[in-house]
Amino acid sequence: MTLSMYACTHCGHWQQWFTTPPACPVCCDVRNALPEEGWDLCDEKRVDALLVADWYRPAPGVTGFRASPAFGLGSTGWLIEADGGNVAWEGAPYYPPDALAEIERLGGVTRLGASHVHGYGALWQLQRRFAPEVVAVGVQDLPWTKAFRVTWPVDERLELAPGLTVHRTGGHFPGHCVLHDERRKILFCGDALKVDLDGTAPRALSCHKAYHARIPLSHDEVRHYRSVIGALDFEAVATPFEFAAPVTTTDVLRLFDHQLAGRPGTAALRLGGDR
Repeated sequence: MTLSMYACTHCGHWQQWFTTPPACPVCCDVRNALPEEGWDLCDEKRVDALLVADWYRPAPGVTGFRASPAFGLGSTGWLIEADGGNVAWEGAPYYPPDALAEIERLGGVTRLGASHVHGYGALWQLQRRFAPEVVAVGVQDLPWTKAFRVTWPVDERLELAPGLTVHRTGGHFPGHCVLHDERRKILFCGDALKVDLDGTAPRALSCHKAYHARIPLSHDEVRHYRSVIGALDFEAVATPFEFAAPVTTTDVLRLFDHQLAGRPGTAALRLGGDR
């Protein structure tokens, strides 16, 4: 039998299966909600007919690729220009032909990675099209990577390119990682942070073990976030869903200290100052 790619319309997770899969493993996980109307798992041909490409440049050298209309969780795949070739971090839900052509025009992909399964999107497409030598994912999150092949499992730290370093935070998922762009002072934070926006302006921050289920992180998980993320210098954050600036190291440390001061919670903490 031939294996084909199938995407969950509810969360956007791709999996290889012999025929339409029986369920989506990501939706079945405690961190995600189940689809109220049951499974709708699309093959690649159907997804390709549903979606068109959308991209934008929120910062010099950074392009965010999305799909329209929003599909699954509506994730963004970031293409980051770097010395030695582009780094793709996180994946769009799908890359229609014009999105792949734009990535080709920008120089393709030499290294590929993601924070955790909620950001994987269609990374398998980028691997199939550009064959990057390095595909990096936290080693503890390998069970979620059946749709693509990891070539460099990440332990605690990995320099993907000069000034672009992966750090494992754990917490939201055991292998959850962030990518720090030292030169641009951007933290590609995965789901370590959730940013509430007022239009495009960041207004509040929160952190969660499970967003949909409203399960907070434990104090030890927040302490580890604080030790890893608090040591990084950044002035903006990019989640798998949006780019937010200004959000600084100081803002994030304030959130973590608030979490550690009492009972863990999932409520957003308003950003300080006059924002």
